[in-house]
Amino acid sequence: MRAARDAGLRIVEEFVRVGESPITDGTTHFIDQSTLERVASTVTPQPNIAVVEMPRLTDDLASLRRGNWWILVADRVADPGNLGTMVRSAVAAGASAVVTTSGSVDFYSPKVVRAAAGSLFAVPCVADVTLNDLAAAGWDLVGTSSHLQPGAVAYDEADLVSSCAVVMGNEAAGIDPQAPVTRWVTIPHQGPVESLNVAMASTVLCFEVARQRKHHRQQGLGK
Repeated sequence: MRAARDAGLRIVEEFVRVGESPITDGTTHFIDQSTLERVASTVTPQPNIAVVEMPRLTDDLASLRRGNWWILVADRVADPGNLGTMVRSAVAAGASAVVTTSGSVDFYSPKVVRAAAGSLFAVPCVADVTLNDLAAAGWDLVGTSSHLQPGAVAYDEADLVSSCAVVMGNEAAGIDPQAPVTRWVTIPHQGPVESLNVAMASTVLCFEVARQRKHHRQQGLGK
């Protein structure tokens, strides 16, 4: 709730456990522990919960290509915990936006919001687009796959410094091999592991983007 408030979102109502202090200055209702547990969607709720006005999702794909921006794309990601973690990793690594394609879980599903741990309010979100839409908007689509696609390179050998959209596929099906992907990257791994969880793989890719860009900036400063 603090993250939503700090992001400038309107707190419609706050519900506070008796004996605790409100976080916001808006309409406040004091309730006992048993009522709080019935109202909240978690087993052990925080003492302060709120109804918050949802931020508007942007639909301007062209505006996301300012400068050397990069974005994370969740292509038909179905699990809310995965999407929330992906948003959290993208924000931590400096992504300019997070995009979901049609068929993905809702950004504001309660489980997504919890898994994102406040980061959902810190980045522009775009929902229900297609990879074709992104390609038409001029994005360099970097597809990720646990299976070696023709021309695929290891993620730490790919150029992720330039403006790009890192695309993570559906948990079961991955990315359609016929999707308008510009280039493919993979995360090499050992042992009897077929693939990484999409949220884990997203974190690896996001921080590789951040690492490469930091190194690029340091090289530029050293010249």
